Amino acid sequence: MANAALEIVGLILTLIGLIGTAASTGMPMWRVTAFIGENIIVFETRYEGLWMNCFRQADIRMQCKVYDSLLALPSDLQAARGLMCCALALGGLGLLISLVGLQCTSCIENNDKAKRLVLIIAGIMVLCACICVIIPVSWTGHVIIRDFYNPLLIDAQRRELGEALYIGWVASAFFFVGGCMFVFCNLQSDDKDSERYMYSRASDYMAYTPQPPQPLQPQQLVFLPQPQLQPEPQPVLSRYPSNNYSYPSRYPSVRSAVAYL
Repeated sequence: MANAALEIVGLILTLIGLIGTAASTGMPMWRVTAFIGENIIVFETRYEGLWMNCFRQADIRMQCKVYDSLLALPSDLQAARGLMCCALALGGLGLLISLVGLQCTSCIENNDKAKRLVLIIAGIMVLCACICVIIPVSWTGHVIIRDFYNPLLIDAQRRELGEALYIGWVASAFFFVGGCMFVFCNLQSDDKDSERYMYSRASDYMAYTPQPPQPLQPQQLVFLPQPQLQPEPQPVLSRYPSNNYSYPSRYPSVRSAVAYL
């Protein structure tokens, strides 16, 4: 029952991580214009994302433009596109596969080992999605911090960390926790099952191997002879009266006394 609750929690965390990864991939706020200097009056803000550039002026709505060519992007953003798409694919597949192996679902019946194996595979895919998210996010953040302290760049070329990077870090954390719940909870249950059926080799008990059922063979009927009844003795009538008379007596006879002794 505890594993079932942990599986539900891992499923929810994986779903939150997938939503955060999708939001981070589509948002243009990967790189934001850094405002440095004494002049705090800013009329324009620039955002750079994986798919488009956006400009936002004071009291005017945001205007975005899709990149004309993939080759015009820097190397970190080019790699980030592919890795974030792989993270979405792995996270989505891991989420769907985990639904098959949950204890509250009946996709796989009467086979707990297969369910655990399915959840372990789903957890590994979720952990791979976590790696695919954290690499581009951390790489882009490293490049932004390195350029920010580069003395050769002017203030207009400096950038700050955008909101999409923070969302990506949080989404990777949700992926990591959800994948660990899927993997380690089911590995622990395998160990418990193996310990439950351990036995000593020095024991004198032999393992019972069930034999296959033997087919029933028709048996020949055997008729037993009926016992013969002995005729009861019939009283014999005699013409001469008998001299032997026996009467019930209150006193025991000599023969009975001798037999008693």
